Amino acid sequence: MAKATEIIGEKWTLLIIRELLMGGSRFNVLQRGLSLISPTILTKRLHSLEAQGLVVKKKIQGQRGYEYFPTTSCKELLPIIRQIGDWGMRWARQHLTDTDYDVELLMLYLQRSVVPDNLIGRETVVRFKFTDIADMSDWWLLVVDEDVDICVSDPGKDVDVYFTTNVRTMAGIWMGGTTYRKAIASGDLQVAGLKALTRDIPSWLGNSIFADIPSASEI
Repeated sequence: MAKATEIIGEKWTLLIIRELLMGGSRFNVLQRGLSLISPTILTKRLHSLEAQGLVVKKKIQGQRGYEYFPTTSCKELLPIIRQIGDWGMRWARQHLTDTDYDVELLMLYLQRSVVPDNLIGRETVVRFKFTDIADMSDWWLLVVDEDVDICVSDPGKDVDVYFTTNVRTMAGIWMGGTTYRKAIASGDLQVAGLKALTRDIPSWLGNSIFADIPSASEI
């Protein structure tokens, strides 16, 4: 345990591994998933993970910069990451404060939660308006075939589904603390758009992998 924590126990290291295992490979994507990390620290941690054999660094073809990929030893940490997440949902969720809710991180994980096969047609546009933030209150998810992109400016396309809510409510739905039906009934969420999509949102916008974990207070 002492040697293992020497390798993976530094601040940010497990969260970087989480992002790698969730499919992040480029520096800016990893940084987006770790909104408070500095570029210097991220570079240092990635270099350390590469030196320890947990990450392979590969030049991006025809571009400047590199991509980072988890090795077998890194992938074997997935059950440990899952267990820490389970523990956090059970015991740490009650300690969340308003400062823990980050709209950019939320949108990154909503992007990863889209199930393109359950959408209609080749292209779908989803708009989110967050009423509790002044800057960057409008976000779009643009789905074309299997590709899902985040836009922070209007892509100029017809919107299929509109969400109007606050960051805490949307994060709560994604983490399984409430449901779309309950949030709509309480007035915390307004949804409009194509009925074929709005009547069954969970079929194409999935929840967190930890959503079914009850908190300690519920047990």
